[in-house]
Parts: sequence; C-alpha cells; structure tokens
Amino acid sequence: MNKAVIGARRAAFESLKAFSKAGKYTNLEVAASLSKYTFSDEDKRLYTALVYGVAERIPTLDYLVATLSSRPVERIDIDALTCLRLGLYQLSYMDRIPDHAAVSETVSLVSPRTRGFVNALLREHLRRGKEIPLPQESDKGKYFSVKYSCPEELCRFFIGKLGEERAEKVLVSSVEKRGVTLRVNTNICSAEELMADSFPDGRINPVADGMIDVPSVRDADMTDPRWFVQDAASRLAVSALSPQPGETVVDVCAAPGGKSFSAAIDMKNDGRVISFDLHENKINLIRKGAERLGLSIIEASAHDASDPLEELIGVADRVLCDAPCSGLGVLSKKPDIKYKNVSEIERLPEVQLRVLKGAAQYVRPGGVLVYSTCTVNPDENECVVERFLEENEEFSKAPFSAGKIPSDGELTLYPYEYGTDGFFIAKMVRKDSE
Repeated sequence: MNKAVIGARRAAFESLKAFSKAGKYTNLEVAASLSKYTFSDEDKRLYTALVYGVAERIPTLDYLVATLSSRPVERIDIDALTCLRLGLYQLSYMDRIPDHAAVSETVSLVSPRTRGFVNALLREHLRRGKEIPLPQESDKGKYFSVKYSCPEELCRFFIGKLGEERAEKVLVSSVEKRGVTLRVNTNICSAEELMADSFPDGRINPVADGMIDVPSVRDADMTDPRWFVQDAASRLAVSALSPQPGETVVDVCAAPGGKSFSAAIDMKNDGRVISFDLHENKINLIRKGAERLGLSIIEASAHDASDPLEELIGVADRVLCDAPCSGLGVLSKKPDIKYKNVSEIERLPEVQLRVLKGAAQYVRPGGVLVYSTCTVNPDENECVVERFLEENEEFSKAPFSAGKIPSDGELTLYPYEYGTDGFFIAKMVRKDSE
C-alpha cells in the first residue's frame, strides 16, 4: 500500500490530537505515522521534533495560552488548542523556524472559522516579545509546573515526597537532554577499543564500569555485537548484584533485556541467566538481543514474577528484581510518563511488594537479592524494602558498591547527581541455612 504524502506540521497536528484524545504514547504515535506517511528527510526531522517537543511542553504551553486568551483553555476546542500549542512551541522553543512561517503554516491547519482566533493569539505572543510569564514563585507547585513543563499535580507530589529543593533539581533534570550511554560487551573488546574503532567522540563513563558515553547512536551500527544501549543506572544495579561466572542468576522483570545482558557479560558467558517477563511479546526482544551479543547463557520466557516457578525455588545464587514502577526517574527520556494520574502511582507499592516477595523465593540460602526501580519515589523504594524485610526476617540489607558509588545497602541515584536515570537499588542477602 502506498504511503500518503503529508506535510510535517499537518502530520504533527494529527498526531498531537491523537495524543490528547487517547493518551497514546508519543513514540507509538510517531512510529505509526512514519509507517503511514511519506516524508522528506527535512519534514521527518521537523515532524518528530514537533510531536516530541509539544508533548513534553504541554503544561507550559497551556499556561501560555491561558495568559493570551480570554477563553479558558478547557473551553477551546481540540483543533484550535493543538494548533496553538504547535505555533507557540515553534515561536518559543525552535530558533531556526522564522516567526512568519510558524504562524502562517500553523494557522492554515485549522478551519477558516477558527483561524482568526489562533492567528490573533499567536501574533499577540509575538507582540509581547515571545515572553513566557511564570506564576508567583510563592506557589511552588504551580511555579514548578510552568517553569519545568510538568503537571501541577505531579509537581506537588514531588514536593511532598522529596522536599522543594530536591524536587526542583529532579524537575530541572527532567527537561535536560543527555547523550547516550553504551554498555560495552567486554567479552569481545574493551571500552577503549570500542571508542577508538567506532565512537571517537565518546568518553569513559565516570561511575559505571564497562560503559561509554556518546552524543548519539543515530548513525551507528545497531547490529554491532560489541555494545548495546543501557543507562548507567541500570548497569549499576547489575554491579550491585555482582554476578560471577558459573552462577545461576534469575532476572524476574527482564524485558527488554539490558540487565540480563550485563549480567551475562559480567559472568563471561559462563553459568545460567534465567530471564522472565510477564509479557510474551517482549521475550523475543531478549532472545534477539542475546543472540546479537553472543550471550548463549540467557534463557528467556514469559512468567509472572509474583508467582515463582516451583522448580527454581531456592536455587538461584543471585536474583534481580527490577520491579514495575512509576518511571519518575526517566522523565527526560519518556516525558509521556508525567501525564499519568498520581493515583496510579499510589497503587504501585502493593504490586512491587508482591513481585519482590515472589522473586525472593528463588534465592538460595546465602544468596543475593537486588531490588531496583527507575523512580525516585520513596514509597516505591525504601518503603517497599522496609515492608519486605519486616515480613521476611531471613533477609537483611548488605553493603555494596555500584560501580564507583558505595552504599550501606540502599542507594537512590538522583538524575542531577551522576548524570544517570533516576534509580533506586537495594541489596539484600538471605541467611545461610542453620
């Protein structure tokens, strides 16, 4: 079937409407549009920049609309509001687009009866010098929401859990863009060798072993078995686990497989890594990744972590439980997450505790259990571990080193501290049998 030819702004307009109406993840919407439409290279870049950029900045853009319009934002129809978001984003955040093009091309996307309204607001924004006003700083929830493009409810949640100072630092990091971190397959080559051969603009990661930081992998060979993309925080969770050659390791929430791959590399592809995930459709990602990297010790299958397999109970030397979580530590990579309802976050600790209890049953006496999440919410982190230890006295926290970072048993990695994702790692050991 032939793809439809469409302009970048029109495609972005349609995608952003779908995002607003159905709450569809932007990456899925972008992938669907790229398969459905034919773009020039220039239009493809503009389309993706607009969709991801507008979706990330909706709280700020809507506040800006509210300052420009006498009509409440909730009473502006979706076509007009989407156009206003598109136009204001181009004017405020995209320096290379001429103002006249940002206005005229965007206004043309809506019906004639709406064009006057959209045109008037965009030109008023120009008249005001493209200034983005901020609310009174005394109302930190609203102030942070507009300044850092995060829903007010979530800003207040962060403030309540982390305090104003730490909450603001986390929000600052949520709108900062970082490069990419690569885990080196040290069974094949060293980090220095990989940089010299394929990533001359890379650098050795300062906190995680066997990793390099690069600006981008856009033009890299994604089939190269010498590396895969993994955030340093995820690698540090495996460092805390410290798997050794010949051991049996269980990774209970493994997809898309990065931690299993890192464990198998640390084990020098000697032993057994049993990788589970709840969703069958994700298992193939693990299998394909392991095959590409030449990691033959990984066994991947679908299984519910909260319901352990009887034949594996008490046999694993080390178990990694990277529990499903709110993802509040990866907002800079996945801004869609910030639009989740806070009430959904509040239900997660019960799920995480069930998963952790199930994972713990795989640990042999004297074995190691690592619990990790990609969130900075203490309710999902320290509180879950505390409840688990209260109910499972055969386990106790153990000191560890995550790369170059020491810990007495629990470690929260804030994204502004080490340039990693926001992450939590706790290491526990099971008592030896008496």
